[in-house]
Amino acid sequence: MSWLGSVRDLALDWSYAAYWETRHFLTPGRIGRYRNGPLPAVLLLPGVYETWEFLRPVADRLNALGHPIHVVPKFGYNRGSIPSMAALAQRYVDSHDLTGVIIVAHSKGGLIGKHMMVLDDRAGRIARMVAVNTPFGGSPYAKWALRRTLREFLPTDVTLAALTADLVANSRIASVYSSLDPVIPGGSELEGAMNVRLPLVGHFRVLSLPALLDTIEDLITHPPGR
Repeated sequence: MSWLGSVRDLALDWSYAAYWETRHFLTPGRIGRYRNGPLPAVLLLPGVYETWEFLRPVADRLNALGHPIHVVPKFGYNRGSIPSMAALAQRYVDSHDLTGVIIVAHSKGGLIGKHMMVLDDRAGRIARMVAVNTPFGGSPYAKWALRRTLREFLPTDVTLAALTADLVANSRIASVYSSLDPVIPGGSELEGAMNVRLPLVGHFRVLSLPALLDTIEDLITHPPGR
């Protein structure tokens, strides 16, 4: 890909983020219409400063297949710490008596999902997770962040370091990531997980691209190891 093409794709990437932020503010979506379906429940976990609607293309695709889609209403823009948001999501799963849950997460959502799998899901309600562009190894840009919300992505952060060191849950995780991600330049490869590197550019807009949606569908329909 030419540098001009990469610049164009990166501009579209941030435009996608701005679009969903604005759309949620003006006309927030209703998750209730996604709740029905005979297949295992899917829990959507968005990234930092994102609402669940960033993952609406994923919700549309998986609900059409027959998966009921769940989100955590109290997440807001996902500005809390990873442990606090994981506890909040786990309370939602427990209170709704969901079992065999498949998490589909974006960015920080993947760290929250792994925290749930490692520490919070004591009843074994979560089956597996598909994480998209998740900074499992952190991001070097976090060292310049002024807010704690973003400094959590430092590789040396206590929570992130603990999640990195715990390899047990990784076999139940599929990490899907862009070849060029401006937010996570080091990529999202996760030791012991199924790693899928796609020839895509961007951190946000990839959530709406057919290549990613097809990959998520395939990973959920045909889990690794089956």
